Amino acid sequence: MGAKLKKTVVLVGLMGAGKTAVGTVLARRLGVPFLDSDAEIVKAAAMTIPEIFARDGEAFFRAREAEVIARLLRAAPGVLSTGGGAFLGEANREAISGLGVSVWLDADLDLLWQRVRHKDTRPLLRTPDPYGTLAELYHARRPFYAMADLAVRADPRYSIEDMAGRVIEALKTRPDVMEAA
Repeated sequence: MGAKLKKTVVLVGLMGAGKTAVGTVLARRLGVPFLDSDAEIVKAAAMTIPEIFARDGEAFFRAREAEVIARLLRAAPGVLSTGGGAFLGEANREAISGLGVSVWLDADLDLLWQRVRHKDTRPLLRTPDPYGTLAELYHARRPFYAMADLAVRADPRYSIEDMAGRVIEALKTRPDVMEAA
């Protein structure tokens, strides 16, 4: 790649936006670690996220999520994928913008639905009307995601590699984040 990452790149967006898939490729291309806040929470709790939600509730989960994100932001620069609700918390947004850079993977509702509709790993979509729930989340969360430092628009025609390349192009506009080699 030939560029040096100065801050952690934090991918934000709704479930299905591609944070984990794009983040994995982005980290590889930038030669930095890929981290996933949800995976870190699962490891620390020795429980799945649906199990945490069921046993302890969303508020408990969000508190652990904030702790994990703050810890990961203090580590060496890398690419961090966050859960879809992480960026809604003001403390998370401030920590991310203060220590890293947030990048919104902006996918439209139809694309998100195509990606998540056959998955049963989304606790927030375990409702009688999962599409309606996703639409509600989409409209409620867009204003928060729009506060991200950078936005990269997703397109159904883009491959994961294409999206990672578009994120790199967006990062190049921020010399405080990425230094050209």
